[in-house]
Amino acid sequence: MEGFLLMAHVVHDESGHAPYLAVEQHRLLNYELNMSNILHSQGRGGVLSHVSGNLRRLRQAAGLSQTSLAASSGLSRRMIVALESGDANISLSSLDKLASVLGVDFVELVRDPSRHTRSEINELAWRGEHDDSEAFLLCSTPASREAQLWVWSLGPGESYFAEPDPEGWHEMLFVIEGTLTLVLSDSTVQLAQGGHTSYSTAQSYSYSNRDTGTVRFLRNVIS
Repeated sequence: MEGFLLMAHVVHDESGHAPYLAVEQHRLLNYELNMSNILHSQGRGGVLSHVSGNLRRLRQAAGLSQTSLAASSGLSRRMIVALESGDANISLSSLDKLASVLGVDFVELVRDPSRHTRSEINELAWRGEHDDSEAFLLCSTPASREAQLWVWSLGPGESYFAEPDPEGWHEMLFVIEGTLTLVLSDSTVQLAQGGHTSYSTAQSYSYSNRDTGTVRFLRNVIS
């Protein structure tokens, strides 16, 4: 990787609100979600390679059956079974919803359980259709809920579609390389290399690379 993306991903508060992953009404297996907003739990280089084991361990520790976890999270039992067997895709918001029901944060579902510190997580957590499109969760630190450090890049023609966060969430972007197109609910912003902006994430938004080269950018999510 040549570029790094910083993302502060805040975790759940006691009310159960999902953070960076918006609270949503989950549809069966989430097949209708755009594939660029899907975390691939298996294949293509170990994306979310620890989710299946972590989910099973945390579910059992919470004393929940697959059926009860499905009912509480709004997912299907079929999805839970598939996730625990490492044979399913899951959206960002659905993964965070599972963490909320289990009483943990997003990091606990995606990190290597053998690592006892959050200062060096280094987990590949998202891949797009283009070979240059990926996001790494590098580390995490306490904040009002939690802050996470990520590395992101988007290959030519790639887009990433995010869902609204609860009120009070914000992001800051800084483009390292290329030109990033940020689409908000009421505006579209072009950010060239060195460009930066901040905005509320209590709205639908997306990142797109409309150029022929790879885009790399820093991203902080704050609550």
